[in-house]
Amino acid sequence: QGQLVESGGGSVQAGGSLRLSCATSEFATSANCMAWFRQAPGKERERVADINVKGMTSYTDSVKGRFTISQDNAKDTLYLQMNILKPEDTAMYYCAVSLWPQCPTSRGDFHYWGQGTQVTVSS
Repeated sequence: QGQLVESGGGSVQAGGSLRLSCATSEFATSANCMAWFRQAPGKERERVADINVKGMTSYTDSVKGRFTISQDNAKDTLYLQMNILKPEDTAMYYCAVSLWPQCPTSRGDFHYWGQGTQVTVSS
């Protein structure tokens, strides 16, 4: 069964940076879309960024210009570089993989999920 493992979360002050990683080697050849989601307490899980098999990326408006999603060349690892962090970025961050041909619009169409890594940004 597929497994995704996130790392890199932690506590930082506003304005700081973190880089999240997600081990994705099991899906290097099968996944057509990889994404980062986040969920804050009491809120819906939202998609932060995604990257498709062609390397095209998309971001939610609140992180544009601050976050960057990327993969290593072997597609073994998915990254989320987070700069200029804000308290409202505080959440559990999850990586997810979809096997559909294109990045789906619904989070329900992501087939595999990691356990999450906590990001806490203090003001």
